Amino acid sequence: MIYLDYAAGTPLSKEAAEVFQQLSTEVYGNASSLHDAGGRAADVLEYCRQSAGRLIGGAADGIYFTSGGTEANILAVQSLLHGLPAGKKHFITTAMEHHSIHNAAAFLADQGIDVTVIYPDKNGLITEDILAAHVRPDTGLVSIQHANSETGLIQPVERLAAFLHQRNIFLHCDCVQSFGKLPIDADQAGIDALSVSGHKVYGPKGTGAVYIRPGISWKPVYPHTVHENGFRPGTVNVPAIGAFTAAAEYAVKHMEKHREHADRLRNYFYEQIRLQGLPISFSEEETGGECLPHIIGCFFHSFEGQYVMLECNRNDICISTGSACSAGSQGPSSAMKALRKTEREARQFFRISFGNETTCEQLDMLIHTLTALWEQKKGESAI
Repeated sequence: MIYLDYAAGTPLSKEAAEVFQQLSTEVYGNASSLHDAGGRAADVLEYCRQSAGRLIGGAADGIYFTSGGTEANILAVQSLLHGLPAGKKHFITTAMEHHSIHNAAAFLADQGIDVTVIYPDKNGLITEDILAAHVRPDTGLVSIQHANSETGLIQPVERLAAFLHQRNIFLHCDCVQSFGKLPIDADQAGIDALSVSGHKVYGPKGTGAVYIRPGISWKPVYPHTVHENGFRPGTVNVPAIGAFTAAAEYAVKHMEKHREHADRLRNYFYEQIRLQGLPISFSEEETGGECLPHIIGCFFHSFEGQYVMLECNRNDICISTGSACSAGSQGPSSAMKALRKTEREARQFFRISFGNETTCEQLDMLIHTLTALWEQKKGESAI
């Protein structure tokens, strides 16, 4: 099997697996227990909190571990809004966000919170001018994805944070795709809160974290919760968090090497597509913005992306048609709509994403499959 869907999930790394096994068998106490076994678990958890703080450029006491990126996004946004004063409850987010942010926004709207969804410019970017057209005196929180999971497009969060802070507005960033791929320094960039996930950086599924800059007021979604300093309920999964930390440390330490590897693969793929004369365009070319090196958004003209994905799967190649979390939904994704794609154009979209073990030979197999589709005109249709 050739796996080219690393943006959806990664295999557990050797380092993370070893840490998970060791902690599961040797440090099995409840971190909230007062005996020595609980103390050992609490010490491991504290190490992980300190490490996570260093990795994202924030303070350790602002780290709250969660069950993944989706929960991290939902809890971060709701907790921050609950902590804002009555006159600062207006919430702004973008049309390109992960569905967890959209779901949180819909829930908040049902609870009486005023929500505004903004659209990017023609290049897919949120600018200060776009924010200026929508912020109000009662705007308290803005949530903007650091990098999009479908196109890889990176937003200028540092500039946007400065703009918002001048107006006493907090910024939350979904950093699930960018964490471990781009340097993140939350405090320097002015990011007030962010969310990350373990299974995007070769850690275990079911792990993630929220960072909220110490000093910012927030209120828990679940009142009277005691775990994670009141941020979320449930016994803390210390072995999984330890494994997540090990994977994240490795990813950040080797970030430059992995980025260079992804850049080589990306350039090779572009070159081979051109040499084969395939009618495939790329979202990066259309936006012209900076993108994550390991994600390539493709439009195979005259073919439905879903059909391309199924044909690749028939040839033991795993690609996707967008975010795995919304794979069951019908119609174009929110990212495609935000980029103002027609339904026909949006349905031509598919995504490939590289990992540390991806090779040019694997990309050759993908290109062979795409070429065969084009030459046979198999599946070509008026979408």
